Amino acid sequence: MKTIIKLEETALFFLGIYLFSLLNFEWWWFLVLILAPDLSMLGYLFGNKSGAFFYNVFHHKGIAVSLYILGSYLNNELLQLAGIILFSHSAMDRIFGYGLKYEKGFKYTHLGEVGK
Repeated sequence: MKTIIKLEETALFFLGIYLFSLLNFEWWWFLVLILAPDLSMLGYLFGNKSGAFFYNVFHHKGIAVSLYILGSYLNNELLQLAGIILFSHSAMDRIFGYGLKYEKGFKYTHLGEVGK
């Protein structure tokens, strides 16, 4: 099952790259911003509950897709970019086994325990 999930997330990551290619940004923007959602881990400085909340908000594909659709509707490439980066980053994280977090701690995710 893990192989299927990794293949699916890899396909979604490439979808994010394709959608980025439709925007009018230089490619270096993708490379610079792809790790930006991990700044949400700073929420763990305030405990596991707030850490999980902030991490999950910035790694939730529904939020990412909503931002992209809103940006498309409003013809706003910055919103589209934000959606694509959040979506692509989430897919990349899931390829490596990092899922949405439980309040129990950083290593407890919806994909299982990180490191096992």
